[in-house]
Amino acid sequence: MQKVRIIGVPEHFNLPWHLAIEEGAFEDRGIDLEWTDIPEGTGKMAQLLKNNETDLAIILSEGIVKSITEDANEAKIVQKFVQSPLLWGIHVGANSSYTKLEELANTKAAISRFGSGSHLMAFVNAKNLNWKTDELNFEVINNLDGAIAALTNGTADYFMWEHFTTKPLVDNNIFRRLGDCPTPWPCFVIAASASFLKEKSNLIAHILEVINTYTVEFKTIPSIDRTLANRYGQKLEDIQQWLSNTRWSQEQLTLTELHKIQDTLLQLNIIKEKLPSGNLLF
Repeated sequence: MQKVRIIGVPEHFNLPWHLAIEEGAFEDRGIDLEWTDIPEGTGKMAQLLKNNETDLAIILSEGIVKSITEDANEAKIVQKFVQSPLLWGIHVGANSSYTKLEELANTKAAISRFGSGSHLMAFVNAKNLNWKTDELNFEVINNLDGAIAALTNGTADYFMWEHFTTKPLVDNNIFRRLGDCPTPWPCFVIAASASFLKEKSNLIAHILEVINTYTVEFKTIPSIDRTLANRYGQKLEDIQQWLSNTRWSQEQLTLTELHKIQDTLLQLNIIKEKLPSGNLLF
């Protein structure tokens, strides 16, 4: 058995991985796939990849592109994981005086860490609303619990996180959602660390073959909506809506998709240059 370390956020997108692990699909290939949840999100995962503290990560596309380009991260994208955009809810505290997105200009955004999706998408949202992106202010809150504290205590004014993950907080009057901001590209990719690519790249094809089998069939699993709702504490109707919006992928990121991510990050001054695709794609 060859041990492979993999990380991802503790969200419903990643259930195919957990099912494959629980059903022994990787073990059948001689692979001991060890999953670790990273609630801090993409910024933390990019750092773990850079430091070769994990082998694989299910990570936001824009976050890993930024990390490879700006942070000397030698990881590479081996495949898309989720083709559809990520729907970022834009939230304020339940008792906040803000009622419209436009009112959030020049206020402080809570972010899990710099380089995370909540950080990068704050720039995309600002661009959409014609705000001055060089005047954005941030409060690092590490994770969702930190965001709850920051928005409740007023140390930050708004917080962007995946719409359905934060829906229970909206339903329970902890957050109010003022709007949504979808990513302009496929949201999640599978990235591999430099050391894993160097030492165990022969395992990648086997891992992808297993997970692609699961994602192709995922929506047809009987009562998968109820399984997701129960496992992730979601309302059934919310999970059904999320499932209808979500498409997994079994293909590599296309050059058109990669260039769109790079061009947007370049325009927002998040990266200083575009790297050749060979520096980013395996």
